[in-house]
Amino acid sequence: MSNCCTPDGSCHTDAQVTTTSDGQVTTTYKVVGIGSAHCRGVVTDALGGLDEVTAVGVEIGTGLVTVTTAAEPDEALDALIAKTVDEAGYDFAGRATA
Repeated sequence: MSNCCTPDGSCHTDAQVTTTSDGQVTTTYKVVGIGSAHCRGVVTDALGGLDEVTAVGVEIGTGLVTVTTAAEPDEALDALIAKTVDEAGYDFAGRATA
């Protein structure tokens, strides 16, 4: 298993990562299979339960998931997010590119 941010072992250096005015970091990931409000709720609850995550936003249809953390996520947090999404029954596709 790779320590990179996508299942195929590729890492995105141009991923959407921004820092808010209060110092929080938002990172956008792509998750396949979010097609309803129910799916959005499952993914939001799963990722929102992680200690490192302070907020989660999920777009139905696009599968874009915005995760807010106190610090920029590293490979370990990306792997934890991937595992959590997988355990929730969805396919993690890595960080979304800009």
